Amino acid sequence: VFIASDPISEGVVASLNQPGANITGIDLMSGELTGKRLGLLAQLLPAGSVIGFLTNTRGVQSSLRVSDFRLAAAAIGRETLIVGASTDPEIDDAFSTLVQKRIGGLVVENDPYFDSRRDQLIRLTAQRSIPAIYHIREFPLGGGLISYGANLVEAYYQMGVLVGRVLKGAAITDLPVARPTKFELAINLGVAKKLGLTIPSGVLAIADELVD
Repeated sequence: VFIASDPISEGVVASLNQPGANITGIDLMSGELTGKRLGLLAQLLPAGSVIGFLTNTRGVQSSLRVSDFRLAAAAIGRETLIVGASTDPEIDDAFSTLVQKRIGGLVVENDPYFDSRRDQLIRLTAQRSIPAIYHIREFPLGGGLISYGANLVEAYYQMGVLVGRVLKGAAITDLPVARPTKFELAINLGVAKKLGLTIPSGVLAIADELVD
């Protein structure tokens, strides 16, 4: 029983309804949520501003997430800049490029490596005054601007429910892959103020957590 960012594109399962073999789990919908994050961030930025995407060049899903981002950006008519990094110095270099190109905002890929570099990313976005959106609330809680993604506590609870059904005798081959039922939008209002951003009322209305 797994929890994965995009189990179909990763080749873990053939489909969500019929995963096949002796496997099932939770799909965190990372690909689809990349576009949602871009859309939320775009609402905070001036029209026409370029939006960057930071991807882990060594990540398993890097090329897929870049494609997701570009498709979503094209749908809303935004210019993009893709920067990659898989080491601390490369992250620093990526931010130098973002500043040189005068991007308006940044979407950070949903990637475990970037989660492990949370403090570095938050520090760089603050130093360079770059509005950025992430996938988990720990970023805005730690001083980042905004995050949107599946509620991980709820997702792991769903995973536990699946495990419980298997332990009670359910055939794992009969259990479809589940998707999150709860998503959360967190906004750090203090950071928004420092960046000179006005959060639209429509975005505030759907926020699950506001950090001062």
